[in-house]
Amino acid sequence: MIEVWGRRSSINVQKVMWAVGELGLDYRRHSVGGSFGGTRDPAFLALNPNGLVPVIRDGEVVMFESNAIVRYLGARHGEGGLRPASPQALAAAEQWMDWQQTTVAPLIGTIFMNKVRKPAAECDHRAVETAAAKLHGVLAIADAALGRSAWFAGDSFSFGDIVLGCFMWRYAGLDVAKPKMPNVLRWFDALKERAAYRDWVMVPVGANFMEWNRYERDLG
Repeated sequence: MIEVWGRRSSINVQKVMWAVGELGLDYRRHSVGGSFGGTRDPAFLALNPNGLVPVIRDGEVVMFESNAIVRYLGARHGEGGLRPASPQALAAAEQWMDWQQTTVAPLIGTIFMNKVRKPAAECDHRAVETAAAKLHGVLAIADAALGRSAWFAGDSFSFGDIVLGCFMWRYAGLDVAKPKMPNVLRWFDALKERAAYRDWVMVPVGANFMEWNRYERDLG
């Protein structure tokens, strides 16, 4: 059984739990981080000295860093499925996973932190507008790629879809102007047909600071 430390509302925990769900793995999850606290406890710091979620334990393997965990789960439990078997498809999955994390995630994260996680009086509206405008060009890159294949790694779903899939759900729930991206939206609709995506990612995106804090505690 895999143990996972991290609250459901954490987007990085959602990546891991989505992968766990896709692979049909037995798990036990501990609600840690955010309003649950616990990340500075000595027992947790022994697992991850960075004091951040998620963390997993799979037998003798203890890991932090969400993208690395998803890659590991694919390699150990999903070879040829979540982790593509062909070198070409694997290269594409790895490429898009990193691109999504380094290029898309910071922009959506900026919007989310200002529109949801901060009190309204502390929202940096200029930062939100700048990030939203940059996303128009960035998501055009993803839209062009998905015009050539069903998934980021080709014809089959892979861990290359997981990072942007998590952030797209969060982005869809944020009140900002969005670009036309028909191929991304087709791909997004396909994600919403996946049971593990519905279970772990398609959760409400809080409308404001107080609502989000209540939601996070209730969700667990």
